[in-house]
Amino acid sequence: MKLTKEILDKVRNIEGFPLGKDEDIIALSDPPYYTACPNPFIGEFIEKYGTSYDESTDEYNVEPYTADVSEGKNDPIYNAHSYHTKVPHKAIMRYILHYTKPGDIVFDGFCGTGMTGVAAAMCENPDGDFKIKLEQEARQEGKTIEWGARRAVLCDLSPAATFIAYNYNTPVDVEEFEKEAKRILQEVEDECGWMYETNHTINGTSQLSIDGKPIKGRINYTVWSDVFLCPNCMEEMIFWNIAVNKKTGKVMDKFHCPHCGLLTDKRNVEKAKTTIYDKALGKMIEQVKQVPVMINYSVGRKRFEKTPDEEDLKLLQKIEEMDIPYWYPADRMPEGDESRRNDIAGITHVHHFYTKRNLWVLSAICDKAKENLRSLVAFQSICATLSSKLSRYNLGRRGNGPISGTLYVASLLAEANILNTFDGKIQDFSKAFSIICKKPLSIINCSSSTDLKNIPSNSIDYIFTDPPFGANLMYSELNFLWEAWLKVFTNNESEAIINKIQGKGLVEYQRIMERCFKEMHRILKPGRWMTVEFHNSKNSVWNTIQEAIMRAGFVVANVRSLDKQQGSFKQVTTTMAVKQDLIISAYKPKNRFVQDFVRQAGTEEGVWNFVRQHLERLPVTLESGGRLDVIPERQNYLLYDSMVAYHIQRGATVPMGAADFYQGLKQRFPERDDMYFLPDQVSKYEQKRMELELNEQLSFLILDEKTAIQWLRQELSKGPKTYQDIQPKFLQELKQLRHENMPELGDLLQESFLQDEKGRWYVPDTSKQSDLEKLRERRLLKDFEEYKTGRGKLRYFRTEAVRAGFKDCWSKKDYNTIVKIGERLPESVLQEDTTLLMYYDNALTRLGD
Repeated sequence: MKLTKEILDKVRNIEGFPLGKDEDIIALSDPPYYTACPNPFIGEFIEKYGTSYDESTDEYNVEPYTADVSEGKNDPIYNAHSYHTKVPHKAIMRYILHYTKPGDIVFDGFCGTGMTGVAAAMCENPDGDFKIKLEQEARQEGKTIEWGARRAVLCDLSPAATFIAYNYNTPVDVEEFEKEAKRILQEVEDECGWMYETNHTINGTSQLSIDGKPIKGRINYTVWSDVFLCPNCMEEMIFWNIAVNKKTGKVMDKFHCPHCGLLTDKRNVEKAKTTIYDKALGKMIEQVKQVPVMINYSVGRKRFEKTPDEEDLKLLQKIEEMDIPYWYPADRMPEGDESRRNDIAGITHVHHFYTKRNLWVLSAICDKAKENLRSLVAFQSICATLSSKLSRYNLGRRGNGPISGTLYVASLLAEANILNTFDGKIQDFSKAFSIICKKPLSIINCSSSTDLKNIPSNSIDYIFTDPPFGANLMYSELNFLWEAWLKVFTNNESEAIINKIQGKGLVEYQRIMERCFKEMHRILKPGRWMTVEFHNSKNSVWNTIQEAIMRAGFVVANVRSLDKQQGSFKQVTTTMAVKQDLIISAYKPKNRFVQDFVRQAGTEEGVWNFVRQHLERLPVTLESGGRLDVIPERQNYLLYDSMVAYHIQRGATVPMGAADFYQGLKQRFPERDDMYFLPDQVSKYEQKRMELELNEQLSFLILDEKTAIQWLRQELSKGPKTYQDIQPKFLQELKQLRHENMPELGDLLQESFLQDEKGRWYVPDTSKQSDLEKLRERRLLKDFEEYKTGRGKLRYFRTEAVRAGFKDCWSKKDYNTIVKIGERLPESVLQEDTTLLMYYDNALTRLGD
């Protein structure tokens, strides 16, 4: 199939259509399986390989995948091309094998490098040891694995990402790839190899061969150092000479000026500048001064290090004075805190991120690889990181390289030998290409997941996706270097991100994510599952994602963890960073249930129909460490929260309070270990309960009134206790939020629990609990009335009173009050409390905001 300008015109109106000339988009594409734009062939792909959905004959019934997953990154496929975030394909395989059958179609709306597609294909021919491991795990759980390839539809906003995904997910003739890539390497070697030569010296003396000529070494990398100005004498100081302890391999916090002896540090010195003529821009520019300070080179198989000598400096000067005979990108870095963080150093355009030598060699490789998409991806894997000024010299550690997730340029750079680096990547990709599937099973789409109009409704069997989370990574800014070489750029108008330059805060991020999830909800078959990997250190973003998922129409059933065994730069340096990624399992309700709910909305019948559907989707048993876990989603308070959320998200009135709901649960559903089941699920749970001991109930911090009552209920469910028995433990777990005006322990007990004749507190039965709740709700609403009459920001308040007030206003359709009070709450409280955020967002929607 061919991609023409006429075909491009048919998809040009789809959100996320990339920025670039049509001829460059066409040149980067390989239709029908990959187009560097919205893919016009997806409909045909799904029509050919997909299965139509018929609810009357659909027998799909799968519980959420609940095992904690841990898969390392030491795999040729994972390592061939770096990216800011990647989930190992073996981890994704576990989910695909659980939720799908051979031949099913999997979708990933934020595919990055395409690991979901790799995972779908590898289900047909997995690594032998991995296959044995999974089959052993399945036998222990009494399950069987259906091996066989699945197909994938992959989508990402970034042309750089989708180009990598294409190369990982399309069959490759490995021998042909190696032959072509090595031809390119040899041509560039013949032309530019002299640029990486240096004289072999020992103690500063050049070593001669038998014929009396200098012995030449091959440079592995050259270390460049910043130059500072002494704040006292204003003389230049080379950072490498004054601050680096070569024996210990460490950088000193304080150092002396070699000219006047002043003791200073990096914070108190300025960087020296140099003025040069930039031929690409046609003008003089000022940049931070950097000088070569050490050369690591090889003679034969032995490595040596030397200080650059006069011949080395002459070589660099010669290169500087010559014109590069090939095209290279000289685009201005886009607006953004990350992409323009180096403006102050004079690194303002793409070509400034490279030394002249490396820019020349890269442009030569790019020119010779541009007609071959396989060689081009090997080039792409080195052009933005390993070969640029982003590559730090890792003093005293193994391996040089960039800091993940940032365009930070360090004071000590490691200028790599591009020819060696490209040769290494040829080997890496040869290994990866030899593993990937031998037939095309994925189709790749470069556009925004906010607009998937080229994908039919109810056509996808399963979704696994790893979206961008908040302000974690500035993808379009980070990918700009890659995309400049490809000549096709991300259209970031619909990029899901928190970015002040783009005018996107948490609210805008949520709206974009909600639109993405709505489209995913539309294309997913009813009754099927979506798995969302979440990583962010902020509760507000976590709540925002959950809210967006639920507002899109999904129901969250389970949250587990995914350990990728490594941390990115921002993960390991942020105190509050989440060390493990969370996995959200959400399902799309079946059409019949949705239709019944619309008819029954706001009635008790609608409540219990929701609970039946939800219990059917929840896991029946959870195991860890050879013991049975409590499933919190099956406990009464979380079932109630899920029921309320489903009603609110659909604009329906919640027809009952918590106590009446709890009483109805007891009357309608079997209870085991404080969890509720459908009648046909009980026997399965009881059988497993006979085999395994039950873990202690979940422990949680007491942060506010709601968690305090949950903690007390859990504590008193073990048996009646006196105030004196409870208080020490309560105070130990109490981590009260700063804004929280929480009642004293005695008042909490008085409002929600009962005392026996011995003065011990106990959990009331459901009939008495209903009366207590009604009395407590009256007190809460009384407090809420006081908040309504006040003005200005609420700084110290009873959160349960605000929750009760919002619930009452919702039932009365008083959306104005919800919004007004919501705007008076501290933003952090509103964004980090799932219940308040849910009422507020939906009230805004009802008011048409």
